[in-house]
Amino acid sequence: MPSKKHPHKCKNQNIYRRFLKSSIITGFLTLLWLLVRSGTKPSRIMYPCQRAAATYTFYSISSFLFPIFALKLNIGDVVKSRKKIVSLVAVVVIVLLIWNINTKINGFGDNILVKDNIQISSNFSSNPISNIFVVKNTIGEYAGTKKLIELMEKNNEPFYRTRNNNGLISSDDVILIKVNSQWDQRGGTNTDLVKSLIKIITEHPEGFEGEIIICDNGQSQYGSSMSGGSLDWRYNNAEDESQSMQKVADQFSGRFKVSTFLWDHITENEVEEYIEGDYNDGYIVYEKSDPYTSIIVSYPKFRTKYGTYISFKYGIWDQYTKKYDSNKLKIINVPVLKTHRIYGVTGSVKHYMGVVSDKLTDHNSHNSVGSGGMGHQMAETRVPALNIIDAVWINAIPQGGPSTAYNKAVQTKIIAASTDPIALDYWSAKNILIPTAKEIGYTDTRSLDPDYKESRSFGSWLLLSKEALNRAGYPYTMEDEKINVYVDWPK
Repeated sequence: MPSKKHPHKCKNQNIYRRFLKSSIITGFLTLLWLLVRSGTKPSRIMYPCQRAAATYTFYSISSFLFPIFALKLNIGDVVKSRKKIVSLVAVVVIVLLIWNINTKINGFGDNILVKDNIQISSNFSSNPISNIFVVKNTIGEYAGTKKLIELMEKNNEPFYRTRNNNGLISSDDVILIKVNSQWDQRGGTNTDLVKSLIKIITEHPEGFEGEIIICDNGQSQYGSSMSGGSLDWRYNNAEDESQSMQKVADQFSGRFKVSTFLWDHITENEVEEYIEGDYNDGYIVYEKSDPYTSIIVSYPKFRTKYGTYISFKYGIWDQYTKKYDSNKLKIINVPVLKTHRIYGVTGSVKHYMGVVSDKLTDHNSHNSVGSGGMGHQMAETRVPALNIIDAVWINAIPQGGPSTAYNKAVQTKIIAASTDPIALDYWSAKNILIPTAKEIGYTDTRSLDPDYKESRSFGSWLLLSKEALNRAGYPYTMEDEKINVYVDWPK
């Protein structure tokens, strides 16, 4: 007598089979695309699309293998059958192999190497325009960062503003520490460095009564998670990989006004300025593009955790007097030095992509980098009081960034600072990025060379950014003979 089959069970099994079939086909097609796309240029494996493809391949294929195994095998009989034991082992091995490929691509594992022998020496100009301060043999810890501040002090560029000292940071300033939050692992700003910087700010000789906000805009797009930035990544650029920007802020928030603000959350909100009566968090967007660089300027305005109203362009808003205090707002720009697959190098200037709203300008901001847009963005809104290049770990693979997995980074143990973002990027690319790229085996470093001026190359757009800032009255430079370099090289 034929057995009766439950109609709903049959239907569910058919649906499940179709799901498994589509999943495995998609998974293998994704794997094939990954191999073909990255095969001719291995550095492409670090592109966001490739990393996402690797992750999808792992989950789709493994989600196919395990259910199939479970359907075909009675686990209670596995121990009685050598063939079934072999099948089980084979499935586990295949999944582990795919997982290993995925983790290698996405960067879990050992760092690539350490190159802390880059030769950097002081350089003094007879007619200087800009100063650069460099500390070697530091991993972002307090002692190394403190040496940077002391080096500035010794050479007539004091960090602290006091009654007797015309420095950069006052005891009651509101300070935005602009970091890179778009990427996890070594793609984001070193959190040890940010922690040290906050500690130094709060050690102001007149006492610190101001406010510090760690901030960035990952644009709610791309990034390590394919959804934008985060100030609370699971895997961070630090000695303790679990130490996120949020955890750093939390360490100080009980004693000082220290918080975070991820502008991703407001990057699609177009608003008006406070003086217009608009108290909503969001972005001001210019109506017209700049005729020189083509950028449509945009900038954030927002209320901090402690109730401070901030306009990135105009400063601190007083809701009672209805006035802005521009002098009270300071920007400390802390980018990671690394390569970029489109624009060659990410440094202080390119870092202002984390200030704009690329969403509201329909990607105009990112497209304008090659024509000097970030220079005009700085000039039109607010230039940093100080730029600190995080070169503790760098991505020196030409066109291999901006994402930087742990196993793709090189430790150079350098931090450098300047009030001139152009000079700092120019010098850092020539003296840190290019030598490191050559040390790890790359011979074609034109994409990293600020003296290489082909259209839309790093050298070209850095020059255009400089010219935009020069037009606005900022005497920044790309000439070695006009840059003083002060180096502290502790043993």
